[in-house]
Amino acid sequence: MIILIKTIQSKLMVSLLVFLFSGFNCFAEEAMMPIPIDTSISLDQATAKIMKNDDNIRILGAETEIIDDKEVHIIKFLTLDGRIQHYKIDAKTGEIIN
Repeated sequence: MIILIKTIQSKLMVSLLVFLFSGFNCFAEEAMMPIPIDTSISLDQATAKIMKNDDNIRILGAETEIIDDKEVHIIKFLTLDGRIQHYKIDAKTGEIIN
């Protein structure tokens, strides 16, 4: 009889714990909202990406501008033949625009 009561008590305790922890976030509205993921790329990361793609260029400058309501990193560089060019990189996705 005592063994049966202890078995029932342990099963009830486990059931109670499962019940309590499984419904813990049911009443919190914040837990139901998706967490935004920041996928933006910094100006330093954009510059490093350009240098990694082509190590034969010399970076002259870099800045971030708003173009068509989008943040764009503009990296100005000097080519091997002495021409000044630039890359435009979407700050949100990290993709080269031009």
